[in-house]
Amino acid sequence: MRKLKNSELERLSIEEFKHSEKTPLIVILDNIRSLNNIGSVFRTSDAFLIKKIYLCGITAKPPHKDIHKTALGSTETVAWEYVEDTLELIKSIKDQGIKICSIEQAENAIMLNDFKPEPDTTYAIIFGNEVKGVQQEIVDASDVVIEIPQFGTKHSLNISVSTGVVIWDLFNKISS
Repeated sequence: MRKLKNSELERLSIEEFKHSEKTPLIVILDNIRSLNNIGSVFRTSDAFLIKKIYLCGITAKPPHKDIHKTALGSTETVAWEYVEDTLELIKSIKDQGIKICSIEQAENAIMLNDFKPEPDTTYAIIFGNEVKGVQQEIVDASDVVIEIPQFGTKHSLNISVSTGVVIWDLFNKISS
């Protein structure tokens, strides 16, 4: 097997990306501290044609060199918006028929592998602070809480890893 060169990967141009059909997923970052994590989320969102990213609370916004370092230009492709108040944002997009999903460990959470997205539905998936997770008031306002199954001794995954796992899983379920 020969490794492919970047020129052989047939990637979309920025213009083609902006005009392509998007996956009906919105990512909401609620008070993310790490600029590298934010950049990684942009890059994953680009890879799976995510509709939009909302940066909320203390989450930094582009342009910033530490976001750019891991985003590798995806801040120019993925639509994004800064909204200070996550709860107000959720109320607003819920009124548009978007289903709100907190990614968190909570009572009555549905395991990611058991979650079945409804057809023709847009989902907003919320990822919380690296230490405190998704705020309780946001969990309370969610339509569903989805938990990533974990089997080791640790009780959490890095935010960028969690985002990758959830987006990949939902992308596969929605695309099939």
